[in-house]
Amino acid sequence: MLWNEPNNLSHWNFEIDPDWNIYARMVNLAADAVRAENPRVRRVLGGISPIDAGFIRNMQRQCVLSHVDVVAIHGFPLDWNHWTIHEWPEKIREIEAVTDLPVWISEVGTSTFGAEEVQQFGLKRAAELLIGRVERIHWYSLYDLPRAWPATTRHREAEGSSYYRHFYMGLLREDGTPKLALRDFHHYAPALGICQWFHFDDHRLDEAVTRLRDLGVQYVRTGLSWADSFRPNADRWFDRQMKALEPFNTTITYCFTPEHCGMLPNHTSPPREPREFAEFCARMTQRYV
Repeated sequence: MLWNEPNNLSHWNFEIDPDWNIYARMVNLAADAVRAENPRVRRVLGGISPIDAGFIRNMQRQCVLSHVDVVAIHGFPLDWNHWTIHEWPEKIREIEAVTDLPVWISEVGTSTFGAEEVQQFGLKRAAELLIGRVERIHWYSLYDLPRAWPATTRHREAEGSSYYRHFYMGLLREDGTPKLALRDFHHYAPALGICQWFHFDDHRLDEAVTRLRDLGVQYVRTGLSWADSFRPNADRWFDRQMKALEPFNTTITYCFTPEHCGMLPNHTSPPREPREFAEFCARMTQRYV
């Protein structure tokens, strides 16, 4: 998967790239680089949030859809989106109306910010609406985000409670204890996969693999961070992460701009040289695929 939520200001600075021209060029270069390393790998356009057919049409105009094999969408109607959970089929149809490419749901989830019973309902209803409708579905996520870590956003003060919902998306609490919805998840696996982002040297990795196996999960989505690739011993961590995930059919998300490579010094910035991102994607694909 090439980037994550590119039409979301928290993940791509479209004040610098308002028409996503830099993004489109970056994805086209990266998609070609991945194909050159392994033509069997399906290349997925980074899961969009919000679900916006206009963004997909923009990507089509910039020839991006001829460089990828799948488009992906994210939906959180019980937490952030301005539509109801029952509208999921309509949202899928909106994207299918503007592209013939397969549509994946690379993140769908419900927080326990208000009550664990809300997540239970969200899991059950999402499974009823989505299983059998699209090829790939990833529930977000296995673990709550540790409160000591920042959520991937630059708008904590402006977002209010919306920001803090990021910390309650897991089926497991930060300490690994189960929430109510965990006991229901096995009813929907393996049709439902899991999206779990692992931070650099994440202490939860081995326990997560055990949990995923116990739940009957076959499909996992995670990320390899371009920014992290410049940390000391980055390949050692990447090797460990990918070795641990070998039992699963894994979607790898390539994303996050290193500070020194961006037009601005943050991970949401368009890179000064899009080809450098493509080179990272090629190296990771060669190493792990």
